[in-house]
Amino acid sequence: MSRPLPQLADRDALARNRARACRRSGGPDLFLHGAAADEVHERLKEVKRSFTTPAVVTAFPGPWLKALPGARIVADEPVLDLVPGAHDLVIHAMALHWADDPVGQIIQSARALKPDGLFLAVLPGGQTLHELRTVLAEAEASLTGGLSPRVLPMGELRDLGGLLSRAGLALPVADVVTIPASYRDLTHLAQDLRAMGEGNALADRNRKPPARALFRQAEALYRQHFADADDPSRLHATYELVFLTGWTPHESQQKPLRPGSAAMRLADALGTGERPLKGQ
Repeated sequence: MSRPLPQLADRDALARNRARACRRSGGPDLFLHGAAADEVHERLKEVKRSFTTPAVVTAFPGPWLKALPGARIVADEPVLDLVPGAHDLVIHAMALHWADDPVGQIIQSARALKPDGLFLAVLPGGQTLHELRTVLAEAEASLTGGLSPRVLPMGELRDLGGLLSRAGLALPVADVVTIPASYRDLTHLAQDLRAMGEGNALADRNRKPPARALFRQAEALYRQHFADADDPSRLHATYELVFLTGWTPHESQQKPLRPGSAAMRLADALGTGERPLKGQ
């Protein structure tokens, strides 16, 4: 019997955070979604293929419908509302980082693709808000001698890229785009995260309200170590967007040659001579 997956997110808390972001005056502030959608739009133009049945897995449709008018919007539930073989493009948009089973999410997306269909995911990467994570940990350790989960752990590029092959996708590619930001203070940064629905919804979070001293000390540490280089009165923050791309297998796709089937020696291709290794 397989063990149940560890729970990363408190789905009820995550839903409340997202709903609160949508209720704010002017709606959610989705600047990261906008940047991700613009980047995806540019990448799709480079593919030079017309996608006629796209689907987008996301909690915030606005920026994605702007980039892909007419796309089918699918909520990022543990079981995705996708029909097998119904789409030629599935985008998992800024939601995979909250999944308890990211491989399962990619597999479900891949099953919804036609042969030679494109899967593309974008999500925050491991360097996102590393400054905030560092100062909160240092401040809490000095005040209490312990640590509480306060910032969502996010995957590193190599680990996330490996998910594509595990899901059975061909021609996997993973790359990263870094987006710098600056804030007046720690409160300003926290407001930005809440406006994106990205508040703390970790299942293992401490439910007790944190002491005010924690954030005072964290901000002092932030200003000491991560002041903005262009304006030291502001705090520098890093957002990292990881892009994962893979295709459902198809006979028309390029395949690696069999070992030993090369028609030209490497030395000839490089225009150099061959020398035997010592001892041979």
